[in-house]
Amino acid sequence: MADPASGAPEAAEDSLHAPHKDSFRALALGAIGVVFGDIGTSPLYAMREALHHTKDTVSNELAVLGVVSLVTWALILIVTIKYVVFLMRADNKGEGGTLALMALAQRSLGRRSTAVFFLGAVGAALFYGDGIITPAVSVLSAIEGLKDAPGIGHRMGPFVVPISAAILVALFMVQAKGTTSIARFFGPITAVWFLVLAGLGAYHIADDISVLRALLPHYGVIFLWDNGLLGFIILGSVFLAVTGAEALYADMGHFGKKPIQAAWLILVLPSLLLNYLGQGALVLSNPAARSNPFFEMIPEVIYWPVLLLATAATVIASQAVITGAFSMTQQAVQLGLFPRIDIRRTSETQAGQIYVPQVNTILMIGVLVLLFTFRSSSNLAAAYGIAVTGSMFIDTLLFFVIIKHMWKRPTWQAWLAALGFGALDVTFISSNLLKIPEGAWLPLVLGLVLVVIMWTWTRGAQILSDKTRRDSVPLLELSEILKARAPHRAPGTAIFLTSDPEVAPVALMHNLKHNKVLHEKNIILTVHTAETPRVKEDNRVTIEPINDDFKKVIINYGFMESPNLPKALGLCRKLGLKFDIMATSFFLGRRSVVASAQSGMPLWQDKLFIFLMRNAANPTDFYKIPPGRVVELGTQVTV
Repeated sequence: MADPASGAPEAAEDSLHAPHKDSFRALALGAIGVVFGDIGTSPLYAMREALHHTKDTVSNELAVLGVVSLVTWALILIVTIKYVVFLMRADNKGEGGTLALMALAQRSLGRRSTAVFFLGAVGAALFYGDGIITPAVSVLSAIEGLKDAPGIGHRMGPFVVPISAAILVALFMVQAKGTTSIARFFGPITAVWFLVLAGLGAYHIADDISVLRALLPHYGVIFLWDNGLLGFIILGSVFLAVTGAEALYADMGHFGKKPIQAAWLILVLPSLLLNYLGQGALVLSNPAARSNPFFEMIPEVIYWPVLLLATAATVIASQAVITGAFSMTQQAVQLGLFPRIDIRRTSETQAGQIYVPQVNTILMIGVLVLLFTFRSSSNLAAAYGIAVTGSMFIDTLLFFVIIKHMWKRPTWQAWLAALGFGALDVTFISSNLLKIPEGAWLPLVLGLVLVVIMWTWTRGAQILSDKTRRDSVPLLELSEILKARAPHRAPGTAIFLTSDPEVAPVALMHNLKHNKVLHEKNIILTVHTAETPRVKEDNRVTIEPINDDFKKVIINYGFMESPNLPKALGLCRKLGLKFDIMATSFFLGRRSVVASAQSGMPLWQDKLFIFLMRNAANPTDFYKIPPGRVVELGTQVTV
């Protein structure tokens, strides 16, 4: 679910129909660099891991034909049919991804559904669980090629993990500077990588042309039927070939539907199929090559260039996952799943170029811990996949809501699509669950922790909002009281931030109670997050006069936008509300929350919510308010 690290232009729906072929090609090339990085590095380890389980138990020919057939049809059924043909039709104003799909499902229902909201939260949590493994397994699988390098391979074993760690640390360190300057090379490098995959595969298919039989699905079915539990276990490794499939959908808004579909069908899918067929033919002709078929494919004369290219491809795939985590965090904060967090822009021109320091640090620590704990891509592959299968299953469930409620299709059609794709998802989930003792528990535990955090934050915020509303005075009622008992007037404009514009903000009540003043102009400001990715500038600001003293201002942002209140308030001039931002005071209510075992959430959850509140980003920084214009007034609240 990666954000555009490539520096490709943000692609709204209208860009899909751009008349210039050059822009379409640029978007398709950008998509190759960002969208397909993860799935494009799967040939490094997927075939090796699947064949590893068949060693000494299945004949070489049946194992190879069965595994290649399963990989082929997984790419066709899951990636091509489920995502490219069907799910990419369910876009939220051009955007894709689990949270965009959740917001679209909520909108199609016409109400806030707890079940849909929970599915979105679980999907987001599983994405992080997968995202922490992808950089480690991708880079490590490429650097392990040093063990087979001509002349020095036998001496490189002890250096693989340290070299991988150094590359990953450098990658995480560069995030703060932004990737715009190097991102323009991501597409061309990854495109060359896919051409190399195709070339190596085509070169080795001649080793045993009979491998083409694996294109028939019945070889995969026979393999599963004949091998029972073993075949089921191998499905978990076969799934490694399609990890990254959800990126096609997640990055739809950055590159557009048609460029992604064209890149997949014209270059990526054929290259992957050729490579897996080539690996299969090589192992059929030389069974010893099954220990590491990808690196065995490479002729000695081009070994080092291909190894360097593989390393570059895995770094680009890791970059896509990291920026995807930043993008997911921004969406989660805007949708209320996480507390406010420090989100920085690294480019003045590219909306997708953001940097989230806390997420970057957590990911780096997590990736390094995984690297030094598992120490090989084979061990990491055992932990890989479970989170992706779960995320894909959630996409299927949300897709059911879209078909039934947004597309208004008959219920039987919705069930048919959900059961068809759901059966595939559940089959792969079940096979990956067998990997739990080997390390698959890790992304599940991480996902569970994140779900608890999201649930605690949303529940706590709701309790706090309900309590504040009960203890507050309706704004209309307050304005009538002030008419009867006019307070002292202070010159200038006061802006009171509140999440509920119907009641008097806490800061306003404290200002009246303690300072006994009311400004000449008073704006009750609410920031609203829409269930669309972005909001047009024409719809950014809504002004509703209450009386001569008060005006309500609602500023609308999409869930993929970063709030900037001074910039948005500048639009008020066009709507007839004029004030000088540098002569305006912003009043914020700061709540000191106290845990209570008698009401609301359990005590442990109260304490977690308080911890999250204390560590949330300062609203002054988050909303880009001039610090010298802010007045904070505090109150104590029990949850």
